[in-house]
Amino acid sequence: MKSKLTNRYTGLLDFQSRVVMSAMTRGFADANHCATDDMASYYEKRAKYGVGLILTEGIIIDSSADGYNDVPHLHTKEQMKSWKNVCEKVHNYNGKIYAQLWHCGRISHPDYCCGLPPISSTDKAAAGINRQNNKPYGLPKRLRISDMKDVYSLFLRSAKLALEAGFDGIELHMGHGYLVDQFFDLRVNDRDDEYGESVENRCRFALELLRYLIEYIDPKLIMIRISPSRFMGEIYEWHNLDGMLTFFLHQVQEMGIEQLDISCAQANYFDTSGKIVRKIRAQWKGLLISGASLSHEEALKEINDGWVDMVTWGRNLIANPDFVNKLASDEELIQFANEMRSSLN
Repeated sequence: MKSKLTNRYTGLLDFQSRVVMSAMTRGFADANHCATDDMASYYEKRAKYGVGLILTEGIIIDSSADGYNDVPHLHTKEQMKSWKNVCEKVHNYNGKIYAQLWHCGRISHPDYCCGLPPISSTDKAAAGINRQNNKPYGLPKRLRISDMKDVYSLFLRSAKLALEAGFDGIELHMGHGYLVDQFFDLRVNDRDDEYGESVENRCRFALELLRYLIEYIDPKLIMIRISPSRFMGEIYEWHNLDGMLTFFLHQVQEMGIEQLDISCAQANYFDTSGKIVRKIRAQWKGLLISGASLSHEEALKEINDGWVDMVTWGRNLIANPDFVNKLASDEELIQFANEMRSSLN
């Protein structure tokens, strides 16, 4: 998928298409939470057929950060080496691949956190049943200010291992109700210290994390995923949305970070992410990606109208490894079916 317009972001010249494979949890890691040969083949096929950028499934930064069955981790040398194979296969077809680094926060249970309570901005459990173990979500431990640097260090360790494995960059998962988003979200973040209540305070955890990382990592290798507007039974948006966006994105760009992923988590794009894209496009000068639920025609229009630089797709890329070719030839797509979740192809 090509655009006739001049690129706003010069780094686009490095990608073989404007198609991005969105990060999607699959749960096919081995018993040591390493990437497998089947996973390498899965990503290789998407690169072979022209996907411009692959965002991996969420990769857990530490055993204490987990919350899902059979997902990959990246905090040991063994795990790092398993991802080398993935990166090499993608690079053989001139693909680009970023590691999405993930901390679940309170969307977890002690079953996944080495028997310890999960951590969060709050000490209140998430509502409902965790579908991973069919138990109520675990009661989290409110993260103490004195312990925050330890969490930042876990992200840094994982980021360094990702780059050692050969990833072209990292994506920090700051959306969808996971740890960082638990600080953004005023419904969850009930703190009355310098990490709660105000716009500046609710952004503080994320910004401190980023500043910690860029002391050691080139900010141009970092992408941020946020979901300021998403569907959770109804449309949910950050409190003081415009103020949050303006403050947070200004601070991020001042650090030299140039890549942003606006995600909506299985919601209508134009009701959620598309609305955010239109709020921020004028103030965001770097790479801006979004999409997930768009048709080919809608995606082309979003690019050609200058709203986004690349378009993310999820389920279509699970069902169609050759998705880019099919877009180019207007070939009919295989429709995603739920049983595809349990297989690699």
